[in-house]
Amino acid sequence: MTVRVERRRRPRLQRVLVVDDEEDIRLLLALTLGRMGLESTCVGTLEEARSALQANSFALCLTDMRLPDGSGLELVTLIAEQYPELPCAVITAHGSMENAVEALKAGAFDYLAKPVSVEPLRALVKSALSLPGQTSEGGGAVQIVMPQLIGSSEPIVQARALIARIARSQAPVHIFGESGTGKECAARLIHAGGARAAHPFVAVNCGAIPDNLMESEFFGYRKGAFTGADSDRPGFFQAAQGGTLFLDEIGDLPAMMQVKLLRVIQEKKVRPVGATLEEAVDVRIVSATHRRLRQLVDEGRFRSDLYFRLNVVELHMPSLRDCREDLPLLVEHILGRIAASGGPKISHAAMAALSRYPFPGNVRELENILERALTLAPGPEIDVADLGLTPPTTLPTAVPSDAGGEPLQEYLDRVEREAISSALQTTRYNRTAAAKLLGVTFRSLRYRMERLGLND
Repeated sequence: MTVRVERRRRPRLQRVLVVDDEEDIRLLLALTLGRMGLESTCVGTLEEARSALQANSFALCLTDMRLPDGSGLELVTLIAEQYPELPCAVITAHGSMENAVEALKAGAFDYLAKPVSVEPLRALVKSALSLPGQTSEGGGAVQIVMPQLIGSSEPIVQARALIARIARSQAPVHIFGESGTGKECAARLIHAGGARAAHPFVAVNCGAIPDNLMESEFFGYRKGAFTGADSDRPGFFQAAQGGTLFLDEIGDLPAMMQVKLLRVIQEKKVRPVGATLEEAVDVRIVSATHRRLRQLVDEGRFRSDLYFRLNVVELHMPSLRDCREDLPLLVEHILGRIAASGGPKISHAAMAALSRYPFPGNVRELENILERALTLAPGPEIDVADLGLTPPTTLPTAVPSDAGGEPLQEYLDRVEREAISSALQTTRYNRTAAAKLLGVTFRSLRYRMERLGLND
């Protein structure tokens, strides 16, 4: 009888490309990566990095920003274009935050500041190698199911695509949009689609915190730091360690807190109130506001340097008015979520009334309207009266003096048609320029022209 002995194959180690012209830095990185069970290929020039990328498959790239034959930014751009599945982090000189911001905008996953510390390096590598879409040791792709924004309109499709792209990086994201458009939902999707999904997501409304409590709430405090501080308490940054900190209505931060937040973003350290030493924090910042942050900067109400740190990537959440074609799908989804099995349906007249409503409160207002209608509907179907919409959307009671006795909706359509026609004539029928002149999106203008029969 022949006994066959099978040898187990050692799992293939993941390989990291290290690009730095300083031998000491390459050695430090290689030793740290080796202790983490990773192999490394170390090169000193941009040309060597290009050759290594062509010859090998890597799970991560770490590159210095200053190389003898070029810039690390060139390598970041090359990887973003030709190797989009490969996360790339940059190493910058202390105080060169502008270079780090440029690299993040070019597609870098994250950055490290010199002198390189072991713990931040290990945290970065762990985050990078757990990105969704990376290959596991068994060779299979790690699949992460991510929820989606509801809708098939062009603005929503574009928002979803951008969220999917920026979720893979560690770049700070600023979300702009009217109240009720789903800014926090977008922030949660960014968190869920990235390497930090298994760590906390902490949402903070900056406008709801009193100024005198800002520092202790954000950075925590030590026992005895002030009257009533009976024990140590972590702040928002410590609570979000390893995860995402969502700062809603960031424009409401007072000036002094803006300075402190800027330092935390640059140094990745916080000092709790009453503490003598700083603590390292590893969080991704996602901010949001319903106002244009650039306008607040121009008005002197928001620091420009903090603005550029937060606004590395900007995501615009469209209003419900710009996504009216998604309204039936949204109504069906919301009713299915809040109604009991076999609950009321919505009538064609009620849906038509909703399609004409301006929704100043966007999706949040739609949810409130439908929840109220479900409560008030006497029968199996939600009708116009159950929606409780205010005039002139449903039951116009007054007609402007120049309407000539015509129904209000026809009057409003006529005014809108005249405004669009005038804008088109002014811009010589350049619809992109006309949309900008009217203060609406191109998609919204196209939808309105189709509804009003102006495409001919």
